[in-house]
Amino acid sequence: MNHLVVTTINAPTQAMKDLAKGATERGWNFVIIGDRKSPPDFVLDGSDYYDLERQAQTDFEFARLAPVGHYARKNVGYLVAVSKNASAIIETDDDNLPLPNFWDDRSLSQTAPSATGDGWVNVYRHFTDSPIWPRGLPLREIQQNITPRAELLTRTVDCPVHQGLANENPDVDAIFRLAFPLPFDFEPRGSIITAQASWCPFNSQNTKWFPVAYPLLYLPFHCSFRMTDIWRSFVVQRILYANDMGLMFHDASVYQDRNEHDLMKDFSDEVVGYLHNEDIRRRLLDLPLKGGPDAMLDDMESCYELLIAMGLVGAEERQLIRAWRKDLDTIAKLD
Repeated sequence: MNHLVVTTINAPTQAMKDLAKGATERGWNFVIIGDRKSPPDFVLDGSDYYDLERQAQTDFEFARLAPVGHYARKNVGYLVAVSKNASAIIETDDDNLPLPNFWDDRSLSQTAPSATGDGWVNVYRHFTDSPIWPRGLPLREIQQNITPRAELLTRTVDCPVHQGLANENPDVDAIFRLAFPLPFDFEPRGSIITAQASWCPFNSQNTKWFPVAYPLLYLPFHCSFRMTDIWRSFVVQRILYANDMGLMFHDASVYQDRNEHDLMKDFSDEVVGYLHNEDIRRRLLDLPLKGGPDAMLDDMESCYELLIAMGLVGAEERQLIRAWRKDLDTIAKLD
């Protein structure tokens, strides 16, 4: 069974109601993770809601150790889904409303034009001719030319992570939001694969994960909030590419009615990424990995140890990663 995972501090939004309705109609399990600011009387038919008390009552050590008041408590939802033998985990946010293709049954193996060059690729430009770039792309790369789709080699690649785009308020950085008009819609042009050494940030707002990649779902707490899913995406790419797997980006399947944000605070939180994302990519590429699906947890921990050594993730993350590993190992032994 597919599991849909969202975290929220809000009363049920229209997006959440639409997600619950669609999940119920399709037999998906909809896991919602609450937090300190979540309404104490939260109820949404068609969902499986975990407030902080219920999270603490699970068998997960991670749920008891993880800080409250943080988006990365979404990790508890991933553990719930894995423990229930989810056939796939689809994550989104409480302000993303599903389009009809959100519910499409996409497979692990994908055949699509593939970007495989060495360095960054602005995948968003494969879905529009307008200037736009994903949050996390180094600023020196936003003017880069892309190889036209017609010139990309079509390949068949196992893609354990699928990133769907978002219309109206796509996942862009604060600089774009301050400088360019919104709303913005991408053109439906079909999927693109990134593989080998072609890097593009992806987010946690509209993303499908297959079981082989479940160990890599982990979102770090002790770093910039605006980088938690972006730096996860770099760790994921390093490990998937080392295993001859790829990422798939597909046409917009949600539209975002964005929750209120302070754009200058977003900008401040993103500066560390503007300054260090290229260095992270280079240093991850130089990092020796064990390789192989059975070593993904070891390799993930090595990647975060690198980020800790760079001073970008706090040393407190180690305890949480160990708890994540322990919980996943316990789940695997129960299967």
